[in-house]
Amino acid sequence: MSMILAIESSCDETSVAVIEDGRKIHSNIVASQVKSHMRFGGVVPEVASRHHVEQITQVTQMAVEQAGLDSISQVDAIAMTYGPGLVGALLIGVTAAKTLSMVYQKPLIAVNHIAGHIYANQLVSEMTYPLLALVISGSHTDLVYIKEEGHFEVIGETQDDAIGEAYDKVGRLLGLPYPAGKYLDELAQKGEETYAVPRAMLHEDNLDFSFSGMKSAVMNLFHNAKQRGESIDPANLATSFQQAVIDIVTAKVVKALGQYPDVKQFVLAGGVAANSGIRKNLVDTIQAEFPDVEVVIPPLNLCGDNAAMIGAAAEYLYQKQDFASLMTNAKPGLML
Repeated sequence: MSMILAIESSCDETSVAVIEDGRKIHSNIVASQVKSHMRFGGVVPEVASRHHVEQITQVTQMAVEQAGLDSISQVDAIAMTYGPGLVGALLIGVTAAKTLSMVYQKPLIAVNHIAGHIYANQLVSEMTYPLLALVISGSHTDLVYIKEEGHFEVIGETQDDAIGEAYDKVGRLLGLPYPAGKYLDELAQKGEETYAVPRAMLHEDNLDFSFSGMKSAVMNLFHNAKQRGESIDPANLATSFQQAVIDIVTAKVVKALGQYPDVKQFVLAGGVAANSGIRKNLVDTIQAEFPDVEVVIPPLNLCGDNAAMIGAAAEYLYQKQDFASLMTNAKPGLML
């Protein structure tokens, strides 16, 4: 049995968790900064870093206490997100993890944030290989083929904006609160698809994505209507945009599953994995067209950034004894 204390601080959530064997959550404390960044309409890196400094010690203590541990000395290793993410935010978590590793003489494990999102699914169901993962968040849109544990092959990625960024920009246009993804999803359930939104790269012979043009098309449609004195139905525009996103995402996943017939499991990951429309359409389509492929989607509390997913991803590295040096630094542009 292994017990790992994991730290996640790549963006605007300070999170510490204690995970057993990469599968059982003993604690998963998340201190969100959403209210602090809401007035800016987006994450301000300097503000995020300051909040991490203020919260990291208390969040760590809460995670240890909730896990029923008397001391950090009872864990077997310390894991941390070391990239990708905001450099200042990452440095707080990396520094805290290295300090704990040194003080308690525990091995240090450096985890890729994107791998963490994928491994959040291991906290729900045993991951079966080969598998296909779709990572969709504010910063990432990646299709990843994983032939065996620890071997990631990015087979499709966004060529411009991430899916979550497009949601936030369109949501802001509609006057929705930040972060807009949740509110746009809710609004989309109330409307009809009445506006023409392009499906970028839908028929391209690749597995890549593009959301910049879609975002611009929606903004132009909105502003042109306003200049003509015409009214825009927010719910219908939200529905039209979301349906275009769903069509693209689903089509790329179906194409990938067709190109990789050995895939046994499909997993969804990342903050945008909480989107109800995307979740439902992917489940329905894959179950209908690829009945032999198991579909695993994490619960909402494991979609956003959290340390439990980092602890889950760290288990494989712990078993391999793939430990990091105390000289390990944050890598904001780290690739999977």
